[in-house]
Amino acid sequence: MKTIGMIGGTGWVSTVEYYRLINVITNERRGGLDFARCILYSLNYGDIDTLNKQGNRDGVLSMVINAAKSLEKAGVDGLALCANTLHFAVDALEKTIDLPIVHIAEATGHVILSRGMRKVGLLGTKQTMESDFYKSKLQEKGIECLVPELNDRNFINEIITTELFKSIFKDETRNRFLEIIQKLVNAGAEGIILGCTEIPLLVKQKDTEIPLFDTLHIHAEAIVDFILED
Repeated sequence: MKTIGMIGGTGWVSTVEYYRLINVITNERRGGLDFARCILYSLNYGDIDTLNKQGNRDGVLSMVINAAKSLEKAGVDGLALCANTLHFAVDALEKTIDLPIVHIAEATGHVILSRGMRKVGLLGTKQTMESDFYKSKLQEKGIECLVPELNDRNFINEIITTELFKSIFKDETRNRFLEIIQKLVNAGAEGIILGCTEIPLLVKQKDTEIPLFDTLHIHAEAIVDFILED
């Protein structure tokens, strides 16, 4: 079994679920008392928030790179960035560390294609919805991503930081998310990527008949694939 290095804390609520799922899935596959070998480096999101408000993207990148280097020194066999938005750092990480990275968009793309879909809606932080680092990975697989209109993108981003990161899940918030999802379906989306790992803790498949892609669970499965592969 390989050891996975996890960079989490963005936010801690979904990182807890990552840890739980990775261990549960590992045990389901291996049985007995086998669980995942992992080392977690949990960032303080308050530091990231301060840098974001200063527009200091390089500062955030330095934090992620330093975390990755610490995990590399600790002897992990691969990295998992426990948030969709953290994947903005993948290109820089691949130039500075000698470790494979289990990419969340790569794993999500495989699942989308297995469902026969080519056009999906993407919910996440503004950075994830508006930048290319995530969507381009899906476009390489021939998957088109639709994103919500600006007012809805602003709402989603605000909710992630003011509610979901604090483990606050409100019915009225869920209902607004479902309305946004319906707009994307009306625009042609065949399914919806829950592209912030806190969103699947708010909106679940039981809440809608529209196919949802839970990136947290998809990523956890891919991480277990990595640590258990021969």
